[in-house]
Amino acid sequence: MADVTTSRAATLRGGSKVNQKDLKRFKKILEESKRNLLMSARKTLTEEAAFDTDDLPDEIDLASSEYTQSMVFRLRDREKFLLKKIDDALARIENGNFGICEICEEEISVKRLEARPVTTMCIRCKEEQEKQEKSYG
Repeated sequence: MADVTTSRAATLRGGSKVNQKDLKRFKKILEESKRNLLMSARKTLTEEAAFDTDDLPDEIDLASSEYTQSMVFRLRDREKFLLKKIDDALARIENGNFGICEICEEEISVKRLEARPVTTMCIRCKEEQEKQEKSYG
């Protein structure tokens, strides 16, 4: 079933087409990104998450350390959001919808997928979405 839907992505009109070789490459890229994010999260938990206030001699050092820790956790939160997007993209590869715009259902160009493999929209639909967002302020 996935091969039938996957071939649909390869036969849609426009530019470079997503083929089986591309799908395998994107799957590998996404899996590597996921692996790196998970390793980074583990590092945060084991190394960066804990600090001893007794090791910091003054209030400025303590404030600086708390600020750094806060930034690390904010970055990890953003990475959690990216991890969800990666999982969704991997699921789209498996079910044959990878490379298909969720708005217009046309093919997303390989160039766009190379720049942002987690994307769910073609460049035209994404630009339209951004115009609408700007108009709402």
